[in-house]
Amino acid sequence: MKIGCSGCGKEYIVREDVLLAYKDRDIRSLPCPNCKTPIPLSLPGQKEGKPEDREHHGGALSGESLKEKIFRSLRDLPPMPQVAQKARQVLSNPNASYADLARVIETDQGIVTRVLKMANSPFYGLSGNVSTVHHASAVLGSKALMDLLNLACSSEILGKTLPGYDLSAGDLWKHSLAVARASQVLAGRVQPALEQDAFSAGLIHDVGKLILDPYIDERKAEFQSFVKLQNETFLSAEKRILGFDHAELGAEVCEKWQIPRHIALALRFHHDPAPSNRDTLSYIVHAADAIAIMSGIGAGLDGLLYSIHGDAMDFLRMTDEGVTEVMADVAGYVEKATGED
Repeated sequence: MKIGCSGCGKEYIVREDVLLAYKDRDIRSLPCPNCKTPIPLSLPGQKEGKPEDREHHGGALSGESLKEKIFRSLRDLPPMPQVAQKARQVLSNPNASYADLARVIETDQGIVTRVLKMANSPFYGLSGNVSTVHHASAVLGSKALMDLLNLACSSEILGKTLPGYDLSAGDLWKHSLAVARASQVLAGRVQPALEQDAFSAGLIHDVGKLILDPYIDERKAEFQSFVKLQNETFLSAEKRILGFDHAELGAEVCEKWQIPRHIALALRFHHDPAPSNRDTLSYIVHAADAIAIMSGIGAGLDGLLYSIHGDAMDFLRMTDEGVTEVMADVAGYVEKATGED
């Protein structure tokens, strides 16, 4: 019979009489020869795993079992937030200098290359004039450099194709840029001290999609059937089929990446800020996400099914005219920021 490893996905053919021998020795699992993840043994009279963590049809992982598998694979993801997190710590020190910030960024040459490329783009008006990160720090200022660093850290992985979500290459990146900018603008109007955190949270608000995409893609037919028959969003499908959604997963991943808790909280509630206990950043990112979708930037197939939470407009003191202004700002920002590869 065939057994599969939830850690690396490899499958093995094992004779049934060999498995029965393990039953007599009361061994419930074997280590995967490839990655050492314990493989539960499904033996006669023995249940495999928690029933609530498996779909009743097909036996696919869901719930906490699927999360555990995902967290084991996180080591394969690019360490996107690490340089940005260290830079944030430098900026929190009032005695830090531009040189201190530059030294942190220069620990990752790949990030340095992207930072300099963006700094010399027409968007920043410094074409060909910036040759070092230290120079960029002095010319742009720490706030603008931090925004640029966040963009550089996330551009590569957010620019990928996500077949599970029907997002072409660049769709998630553009949408993330739009939400980051809208979050920054809204924070500037409501609570200026949150501008930098709002930009960061908006930029990575959908990191859960990036991680979940391969698991959704392998069950694409099931998701498409649910969305079509129930006229529901992908978010609802995630909860129903997987037992959790990309917002919940993204928040937990942020905690593992040691991203500040208030940013993780905003990711967790960016689709529904009501349970956030009136957290301002959660409402900001939620409204920014809706504005980006209303602008038609990287919305995906079911974008029209999402809307701004009922009290978000009042909570953020937004007007219809204000929303229109932010939409125009966001459209211009994304166009300029993506105008040159």
